[in-house]
Amino acid sequence: MNDEELHAAMPFTALLGATVDAAAADEVRLRLAWDATRCTAGGMLHGGALMGLADAAGGLCAYLNLPDGATGTATISSATNFLRGVREGHVEAVARPLNAGRTVIVVDTELRDAAGKLVGRVTQTQAVLR
Repeated sequence: MNDEELHAAMPFTALLGATVDAAAADEVRLRLAWDATRCTAGGMLHGGALMGLADAAGGLCAYLNLPDGATGTATISSATNFLRGVREGHVEAVARPLNAGRTVIVVDTELRDAAGKLVGRVTQTQAVLR
C-alpha cells in the first residue's frame, strides 16, 4: 500500500499528513512528520495527532487481518499511554496484531520518535464488520 491508496481508503490520513512506510498483515508502519500546525503549547505534537496516527495504523493492521467474508472494521475501544513529547523530527506508528479473531481484532501500536524512543503505546480493539 502506498500513500495514495492509504489516503483513498482513509481520507483523514491525508488531512493528518500520515505516510506509509510499510503495510502487511503482521506489521503496519505509518509516519507523521513534526509540523508546527500539528502542535499544542510548547511546540509539542498534539496528542490528538498522535492518537489519529495510531488509530489509522491500528485500523489498517486490523483491516489487513480480516477473516474471510468480513468487509471492514470499526474501533470499539482504544487505550493510549503517552510517555514523552515530540518537538521535532517525526513519529512512526508500528501496529501489530495481538489477536485476529472472527468478531474482534486487537492491535498493539507503538509510537516512536525519530531517535527511536517510545513516545506512546496504544491498544485498540476493532469490531469485525460483515
